Amino acid sequence: QPKTKKTLGKTGVKNVVVVEGVRIPFLQSGTSYADLMPHDLARASLQGLLTRTSVPRDVVDYIVYGTVIQEVKTSNVAREAALGAGFSDKTPAHTVTMACISSNQAMTTGVGMIAAGQCDVVVAGGVELMSDVPIRHSRKMRKTMLTLNRAKTLGQKLSLISKIRPDYFAPELPAVAEFSTSETMGHSADRLAAAFGISRLEQDEYALRSHTLAKKAQDEGLLQDVVPFKVPGKDTVTKDNGIRPSSMEQMGKLKPAFVKPYGTVTAANSSFLTDGASAILIMSEEKALAMGYKPKAYLRDFVYVSQDPKDQLLLGPTYATPKVLEKAGLTLSDIDVFEFHEAFAGQILANLKAMDSDWFAQNYMGRKSKVGAPPLDKFNTWGGSLSLGHPFGATGCRLVITAAHRLKKEGGQYGLVAACAAGGQVMVLSSSVFPW
Repeated sequence: QPKTKKTLGKTGVKNVVVVEGVRIPFLQSGTSYADLMPHDLARASLQGLLTRTSVPRDVVDYIVYGTVIQEVKTSNVAREAALGAGFSDKTPAHTVTMACISSNQAMTTGVGMIAAGQCDVVVAGGVELMSDVPIRHSRKMRKTMLTLNRAKTLGQKLSLISKIRPDYFAPELPAVAEFSTSETMGHSADRLAAAFGISRLEQDEYALRSHTLAKKAQDEGLLQDVVPFKVPGKDTVTKDNGIRPSSMEQMGKLKPAFVKPYGTVTAANSSFLTDGASAILIMSEEKALAMGYKPKAYLRDFVYVSQDPKDQLLLGPTYATPKVLEKAGLTLSDIDVFEFHEAFAGQILANLKAMDSDWFAQNYMGRKSKVGAPPLDKFNTWGGSLSLGHPFGATGCRLVITAAHRLKKEGGQYGLVAACAAGGQVMVLSSSVFPW
């Protein structure tokens, strides 16, 4: 036995703070970002964060990004983006995927590393480029091509080629569908809305609210997290392009998008395919103050939950909210700012109904009573994913930095962020404003 004990690593749990967060404008897929690759967008978000904060690159201990549909050439998009943004090749970076909460996972991965004393400074973020997604050959064609690559003689190659049939050329297209149920998320949203009695009118009204609030926030300069991005060969993009307040009359003309002909989910009350990237700088409280930063918020507590991916795919916020409130020692009335991911208007409204139902709490959640529904005057008041857009891997960071900005703007103390994801999973995070 050694005469004296050595302390291996740092002990104790550190407070984690948000220093700053940015995102390049979220654009409808097929527009200005269409010719780029995912790491181009992620690199732009990193560069925007560096410009906004002036944080030295060599101070960053680790970089972690979230993404959903991976570009095979840059599977670790965090690493490629970091190198492209000028970070040292000695700075580790990895990529996580957890459907629509991928950047939430990136952030909480960073929170864990800082809280455990492994790092002091982490950049977390997310990226998605839906303009260009991998489309594979059929499995039969893939197997034939791989075998053909190993063929030694011309005869072997000709023999393999002769076995190719027309159906081999049918591509495998990606789909926003559950692997375990083969059901698209839109179908799940439509069934969820029907189960909770959410009408088409209610869904359209909520979608219009989202677009109207987003437009107001954009016009008033409240979307401070947006940084301009000079697209190579094109103009500089300065704002989100999916914010389009319409009218109930125009929205009412759209046909059901998934369950036809009687469904209630349409293109107007669903989030749209979006390209974009986000980045957030998180630090230990001590490090941030030592560097002279004024953090925006503490990241306090978070929980992940999952449930049945068929009938409860999008109900995660209902299950997770009471858990994170109990963990943080708060009640719903303590929360000043709510930022929930809006996959579909019907999904949001169904969750609000479920959260406000004693029957649902008792019969499905094993709780004695409901947690309650967030009041709409505190809920997504600067718009949400229905209007701002939803790049799958990047939305989580947008939610967190928006919550921090709203807390400061509105003089609130506590914020709660929630986002549902494929697979019936969800992440909920509570934050408190920094006491400046």
